[in-house]
Amino acid sequence: MPQDTPEDVAPQAAPPGHWLSPGDAGYDEARAVWNGMHDRRPAHIARCRSAADVGEALRFAAAHGLDVTVRGGGHNVGGSAVADGALMIDLSPMRAVTVDPRARTAEAQGGCLLRDLDQATAPYGLACPAGVISHTGLGGLALGGGYGWLARRWGLTCDHILAAEVVLADGSVVEATEESHPELLWALRGGGGNFGVVTRFTLRLRPVGPALFSMGVYALDDVPDALAAYREYTGRQPVGLHTVGGLKRAGEQEWIPEHLRGRPALLLLAVWTGDEEEGRARTEELYREVAPAARISIPMSYPQLQALGDSSEPRGDRYFVKSCYVEDLSPEAVARLVEATRANPSALCSIDFEFLRGAIADVPEEDSAFPGRAAPFQVTAEAHWTDPEQDPEHIAWSRATVEALRPFGTGGAYANYVQGEGDRRAREIYGPERYARLAAVKKAYDPANVLRGNLNIRPEGAAE
Repeated sequence: MPQDTPEDVAPQAAPPGHWLSPGDAGYDEARAVWNGMHDRRPAHIARCRSAADVGEALRFAAAHGLDVTVRGGGHNVGGSAVADGALMIDLSPMRAVTVDPRARTAEAQGGCLLRDLDQATAPYGLACPAGVISHTGLGGLALGGGYGWLARRWGLTCDHILAAEVVLADGSVVEATEESHPELLWALRGGGGNFGVVTRFTLRLRPVGPALFSMGVYALDDVPDALAAYREYTGRQPVGLHTVGGLKRAGEQEWIPEHLRGRPALLLLAVWTGDEEEGRARTEELYREVAPAARISIPMSYPQLQALGDSSEPRGDRYFVKSCYVEDLSPEAVARLVEATRANPSALCSIDFEFLRGAIADVPEEDSAFPGRAAPFQVTAEAHWTDPEQDPEHIAWSRATVEALRPFGTGGAYANYVQGEGDRRAREIYGPERYARLAAVKKAYDPANVLRGNLNIRPEGAAE
């Protein structure tokens, strides 16, 4: 008997109100993801409230020949949460967080946003290191790595996954821990959503104090000198200080000199979490060698820090991101960054770079699936615009920016920023040995490659 087409499928066995189909109230809102480039129409959306709901949805998809996508926060730049004609497993109703302050752990459901986790842990002076936009989904970020303001001090989000409740492709549920399904737990720490649907994370928490956020602005002509000083400073940068540079058009804020507003510039950010006096001393050294045209320092709570960038990446705008790891911000590499900044097609686009290492590089390579721990710098070209007719120009700029840095690269890229690339890119990013181990885990837990709407790891032995 031929399989049902998406139009013929009706989820009769689903609990009332849990499923949405085209034409239902709330369907368009539920299918929309952060990146407005991805306007796709799934056959059905299963709004799951438990691991049992997820298992039922996976069995339904298998019975009716539907592709499967998984939505946590829907923030992935590649739009992997949604696909035409597929069944979307929507975890957004699952956002509960429970904190054990004595054990310094949290249990967070798979649909949590970073703000849910931060709001639950902050009253105890604790945090799980995570990303820098509070409306990002915890699940996608953690499974792909998880850079953020605390990464140099404490490591990546994936390094803090102690255990996970995972619904496998056949609908069964397992608990991945160091004692039970340890290879699955290893793969979840950086291997993406290839192996199952995580409905609950158990996370290690770290102590975190108030934050000191500092920012200096430099004219584009001063960037070579400023980054030469920054390059030298990173050799002695304290592990508790995280620094990020943004090459973009300066904003219209009062503290920015009038002659720089709206013009290409460097914004050099520094974040310290802990004692404010020590933080001011540490950041003073960063800006001392080449003084910025203007500078601000603002003390704030950790949740405020986490939400600071939310307004700069509004839902529904169009985004295209390429990234690479580079060995050094040499004068030649900086010259190409400046050239790309001059070619920036809009006021919303940005070239961001950050110095990594610290606790990120301290974790042994074999302890997780995450690749690229030894990379000193990451550079990201984020194209951001609103008019669909400008898609080609912006995508080309992002690609050309990263391609120009290829001679200075260390190879690979951050998996969470990969967009519109397939299996061969996954092999390149993870490398042959790590990819082979991931493929073996994939074969054990998802041999039919049901969960393939991502940076896909093929089951061991599967043909390309």
